[in-house]
Order: sequence, then structure tokens, then C-alpha cells
Amino acid sequence: MQKTIALLESLKDVKVIDSSIDYSDYVAIDLSASNEELFKLNSTDAVAFENYIEEYLSKNNAKVAFGGYQEIRNLYKRSTVFNSEDSDERNIHIGLDLWIKAGTSVLAALDGTIHSFQNNTALGDYGPTIILEHQLDEIKFYTLYGHLSLDSLNDKQIGTKVKKGATIATLGSPPINGDYAPHLHFQIIIDIESKTGDYPGVCNEKKLSFYSQNCPNPNLLLKIR
Repeated sequence: MQKTIALLESLKDVKVIDSSIDYSDYVAIDLSASNEELFKLNSTDAVAFENYIEEYLSKNNAKVAFGGYQEIRNLYKRSTVFNSEDSDERNIHIGLDLWIKAGTSVLAALDGTIHSFQNNTALGDYGPTIILEHQLDEIKFYTLYGHLSLDSLNDKQIGTKVKKGATIATLGSPPINGDYAPHLHFQIIIDIESKTGDYPGVCNEKKLSFYSQNCPNPNLLLKIR
């Protein structure tokens, strides 16, 4: 774990959306359950949520809103993907979200290969998703890109090599992207277990310790300030 963290911290000049947008044009956003502004917003309405994001970006003179790692959210209450009678509610986000318009290019964070891809179609799920496998300095880990456009899965093949910064997808729009306001869910995974095309991006409190270890903060790699 510590070797992986050290590696992530050592890497520079990493972007996962439109490389022409400087990190100075990013702004942090709070989508936690404690944000009182969200009490007035119908979080189940993707259009209303997109309007909220657009207004937030405009108010802050920014192009991308980012954040959400280990944020406790109410966004997932509408979906049985995160709530079922026989398990604890999953409401802790374990990736980093980058909120920007649909159609924005999604870039490979690092050199790697396509591990898997899949359209996760349940309400509130990832929608089209791509997972890359990376092997750097004898350390293997994975990056997940969720809420993509359906076209992003066209002509993809497992094992295809990708270069750092190459366009691998575009952001999707609702309802294809899981029915969210357009954004990229970006996640680092150390042990992907036996999963393909999908990996939990939200956990419950009981499993937070495990996922904190297995899915470190993506901003260790991106270094958005």
C-alpha cells in the first residue's frame, strides 16, 4: 500500500479530462449530506442537478467542479444499487468526481492497457464504464472511469494498450450515464479482485477501512489544488 501511495505521489502532469483545461480553472465542490444548499435541490432530477452545477461553476468563474472522495452523500438514496433490505446503506463516495459538460474528452491517466469495460445500466450506477490496468515500477493498480457516453465503449478491446493522456472516452449524459448530471467518476483501485467492468464506487461505514486502503484518494495522482 505505502509503495503504491509513494508512486502515486511521485507522478506528475496527470489529467483525466480535457487537457486544455488548467487546474487553476477547477473549483472544489461540496456535495455532502451536510451541505444545506442541497436540501432545496431535487437530487433525483438530473437536469436540475446539472443546472445547479452550471450555476456553481459560473459563480466561481470555473470550468470544472471537483471533489467527493470519502464524502457522505444523499445522492444515492433513490437507487436500490446502494440500498437494499439485507445490507447497510452505501453512501460514502470512494472516488473523485469531476463535474463538466457531457461530451468532454476523458483521458487515460497513465500508460496502461484496457482491463475491462461494461455498461452498468441500473439507475444510479456508472452507466458506461472503462477500467485500465497499470504496471509501473513493478506496482500494479487500476483506474476506473465511470459515467461515460455509450459510444465510448465502441471498438474497445481488452488488452489494448493506451498511452498517458490519450482520449479513451467522452462523458455521457442522463439517463445513459446512470441518470446523473454529467461528470467523470475517477477511482484508483489497488486490488480489483475478480471484478470486470465494474467496481464499487460507494461504500458503507463498516467497509470504509477496507476501501480506504484499496481505493486511495485519486488526488494523490491528479494533484488538483
